[in-house]
Amino acid sequence: MLKRKAYSSLQQWKTNKHKKCLLVQGARQTGKTYIIEQFGKDHYDEVLEINFKETPDAVQIFSGSLKPDDLLTALHFRYPEKKILPGKTLLFFDEIQECAEAITSLKFWAIDDRFDVIASGSLLGIDYKRASSYPVGYVDYLKMHGLDLEEFLWALSITEDLIATLREHFEKKQVVPDAIHHQMMNYFRLYTALGGMPEIVNCYVNERDFSKADKLQHALLQGYQYDIAHYANAEEKVKAEKCFLSLGKQLLDKDNHKFQYKEVEHGGRAQKYYSSIEWLLRADILQQCRLVTDVRYDLDDYARDDFFRAYTTDLSLLLPMKDYSLKQHIIENTLQGNTKGGIFECVIADLLGKKDYPLYFYKKESTKWELDFLFQKEGNIVPIEVKSGNSKAVSLDLFMKNRNDIPIAYKLLDGNIGSSDNRIWSMPLYMGMFL
Repeated sequence: MLKRKAYSSLQQWKTNKHKKCLLVQGARQTGKTYIIEQFGKDHYDEVLEINFKETPDAVQIFSGSLKPDDLLTALHFRYPEKKILPGKTLLFFDEIQECAEAITSLKFWAIDDRFDVIASGSLLGIDYKRASSYPVGYVDYLKMHGLDLEEFLWALSITEDLIATLREHFEKKQVVPDAIHHQMMNYFRLYTALGGMPEIVNCYVNERDFSKADKLQHALLQGYQYDIAHYANAEEKVKAEKCFLSLGKQLLDKDNHKFQYKEVEHGGRAQKYYSSIEWLLRADILQQCRLVTDVRYDLDDYARDDFFRAYTTDLSLLLPMKDYSLKQHIIENTLQGNTKGGIFECVIADLLGKKDYPLYFYKKESTKWELDFLFQKEGNIVPIEVKSGNSKAVSLDLFMKNRNDIPIAYKLLDGNIGSSDNRIWSMPLYMGMFL
């Protein structure tokens, strides 16, 4: 079993005396079903699981009254082998996006308060099957992503003590011993090549076979394309897929990583494709990093919706858009040119996005300054510049020179920890997991 941070979140939810129903959201294949099933086995006498994709006729249970007593009667008839006891049975409604009335029913389960109810689904942000009444205020939410770098290290049997030691080096700004630093960069490149989707990580951990992992990556990419074709409306299907598949070129072949509609098709315009980007964002297939016109709190007030970068929500989706040899170059550290800078920028976007930070970047055309990422934490703005090698961060240096209101900034690079002024700190790329 892959160790996931979401498991601790489920435990915290269970011990909350005032908990509501829990809705676990996230893109497909991020491990939602597996972790909930395991949690149910560990903490309840029985789990009553309904997967609305596997058993589509189960929607009939919710076709009449949504009062819990009536639903319990229907569930007893449908699953006579289940005892369904308050406090001892976990009700798990999987792929709930396929049953609009089951979504509505979460309100009534929450009000009734006898049973622990967890629902999960992908594409819940897509309004293709509107619930008659969405249970606003009656559900707690948990967002699941693919494995982040720390979870990936757990999968490789890296101990929590070693990770805690690395975190201490990050927090105390102490140089990492060369042997550990070298090995951590190897792990970082491995994560870059594989991504964090559980099935792919599990396959590699068990078999150490890149070719099998590559096949799973391609199958995953095809599955996401299927979801676009299946769930997007007729007007968006082709456009959304084109936008999605353009990311390999947008992020890895160009120096400028701003999303450009002309890369989707010759003469492409925002007017035609912007709604497709919105669909992909709502489907948890893309994440967005928006340009800000000024670096002031609150960054969202200065963000432009029409000028952005788009990243896949997991590296496992980006890698199969390019040739298999890209993985070899990543692992052997022989990447060159725009691809090298682009791929490491994507990894940092991945690490920050999996912490659910809204992402921003800053670019000043008159001076050519560019800050790769900005995020906000506890009222402070944190600038980040990503370097594929160990070169100077000119933009970050010039920017911080006149910004005494920003206490700290990071240059993430293929090098060790250091600083010349105690405000701009060079950090190894893998330290991005501690930001």
